[in-house]
Amino acid sequence: MTDLADAPLSPPDRALVDFALALTRTPGEMRREHVDALRAQGFDDTAIHDAVQATALFNYFNRLADGLGIDPEPDW
Repeated sequence: MTDLADAPLSPPDRALVDFALALTRTPGEMRREHVDALRAQGFDDTAIHDAVQATALFNYFNRLADGLGIDPEPDW
């Protein structure tokens, strides 16, 4: 749960996680190859669009919470 490198993920799930991490960590470096890796695992345009939207939304929410000092899960 805390170590994605060793998580037992299927190849499509691994590709999706790698894509989301790249989009999160280095958004300005996204290239066609990132999308091609998803396509190679069977993702279509709708699924790729959904992955981008979900990743962007969670990044937005996290930055909003961090910027405002909100701790949505104080028990964690």
